[in-house]
Amino acid sequence: MIVTLTANPSFDRTIALSSRLERGGVLRADAVLEQAGGKGVNISRAAHAASVETVAVFPAAEDSPFTDELRRAGLTCAPVAPTGPIRVNLTLTETDGTTTKINSAGAASDHALLGRLRAAVTTLADEAGWVVLAGSLPPGAPDGWYAEVAAALTGAGAKVAVDTSDQPLIALADALGSARPDIMKPNAEELALLTGDDPATVESDPAAAAAAARRLVDAGAGAVLATLGGAGAVLVTSEGAWRATPPPITVVSTVGAGDSSLFGYVLADLRNAEPPERLRLAVAYGSAAASLPGTTIPAPHQVRPDLVEVHPISPGPEQVPEPELSPAREQR
Repeated sequence: MIVTLTANPSFDRTIALSSRLERGGVLRADAVLEQAGGKGVNISRAAHAASVETVAVFPAAEDSPFTDELRRAGLTCAPVAPTGPIRVNLTLTETDGTTTKINSAGAASDHALLGRLRAAVTTLADEAGWVVLAGSLPPGAPDGWYAEVAAALTGAGAKVAVDTSDQPLIALADALGSARPDIMKPNAEELALLTGDDPATVESDPAAAAAAARRLVDAGAGAVLATLGGAGAVLVTSEGAWRATPPPITVVSTVGAGDSSLFGYVLADLRNAEPPERLRLAVAYGSAAASLPGTTIPAPHQVRPDLVEVHPISPGPEQVPEPELSPAREQR
């Protein structure tokens, strides 16, 4: 079973533009999609589509439209009492696949809400294979809250995945000695934020991405899955490093692609796959999601791992990273 925590859920509204985005212009939409979402919710949707047992934890009322939509979609939900309404996130997609996101902050959290979320996750973790902590934190939550929850899950039996950004991601990296997630999933920009490297170099050079990810593994992360956009992804574990190139696709919307990639990795791990095959399925899922509109999560029949190429990365002596993270990041 996969337990997902979406601490700051959202209604995701996607507008597919019929032309390029023009600031100040009058634009037409080809389609408007809206669904209950958030990174953890997206992963639970992918799990349900793949017939994998999942429970989605999030702050929402039992009888809210958000909870009702997910249950009508077949998801098992464990909502906890919220502090306010669900936020709305807006995504604009252009015909060439360019995506612009406008995310609202969400309802402010308090100590009681965070306690309810943590209790729900830790209780369910006893029966889970994986617990996924995903997305932004609501306003008012301490930056280190994900790190605290990950540390609390140590010894629970379930593996822990964390996919977040900005200050919560930095706080997690600072706490790797105690939090020790089994997998972190930054994109190139987020990975560069942690290591002080150039984001463009990390995204375009798999060896540079692997060297940056190795610093996080050396600091205590079990593995790092770094998604690199059109360049594919890199996986680094204590056993080695691999890069994967995606199949050719027409990009429709990148929203949810990272969530799908993380699910592909977790699914392969549940099947006892070796690291290269976990990476292969991760990239296959992410590519399939990018070829679909809005936040559409791919079903298994839309995923083509056979078209993903995976190769080991053997960094030369000049590319071997130091165990510690960069001083530039530590000063943040």
